[in-house]
Amino acid sequence: MDDSSIYIYNVQVDKMKSKLRGHQKRITGLAFSTSLNILVSSGADAHLCVWSIFTWVKRKSVAMQIPAGKAPTGDTRIQFQSDQIRLLVVHETQLAIYDASKMERIRQWIPEDVLPAPISYATYSCNNQSVYATFLDGNVGVFEADSLRLRCRIASSVYLSQAILKGKQAVYPLVVAAHPMEANQFAIGLSDGSVKVMEPTESEGKWGVSQTVDSGVVNGSTTSSSTTGNHIPDQLQR
Repeated sequence: MDDSSIYIYNVQVDKMKSKLRGHQKRITGLAFSTSLNILVSSGADAHLCVWSIFTWVKRKSVAMQIPAGKAPTGDTRIQFQSDQIRLLVVHETQLAIYDASKMERIRQWIPEDVLPAPISYATYSCNNQSVYATFLDGNVGVFEADSLRLRCRIASSVYLSQAILKGKQAVYPLVVAAHPMEANQFAIGLSDGSVKVMEPTESEGKWGVSQTVDSGVVNGSTTSSSTTGNHIPDQLQR
């Protein structure tokens, strides 16, 4: 809810069971883990809260580490990987992977260099091997799910016409959804109301190639991302 509360409903009898409070600003994300028996919530306060699904007691609250010079504002969205332990956390300032069993961050990627704009959305591919992320400057990034290494960048010129690119109003992706069966296919919803479906060319077969340079923070240690993606060619839409 906008008032920072979470309502737990029994839909069979249309009755609210619990009202949870742990955030300071509106709730922007919720994700259940069936293996850990928890509910994780995220809010516009840049915090993550962990709740027991048996007692609805808050187990832990974690403040996200916002990069220096950036404001801890905007929506934070979350999604569990198929193992129901690793948690993808998406904020305009970063992509991050958390171990939800301890709520410890194990990976972080921060926008810069070839992808410097704020992140608008991100999601796992259906096979959980990739993360598709969209940016407010029109770019789309394809990342390796475990390492958050950038595999390739898809420029807005790939999927937008020259008339739109030269128009007065900027058009950019607001949301991305992974195809439920095709691991290399995804859809992006744009700010002008249109939807584009993307996949690699037949000659490529997949998005980009594996890289050897980490970007962001790995296990708490900062690593350079200055070369990440600099030599990765844009992939074309089929």
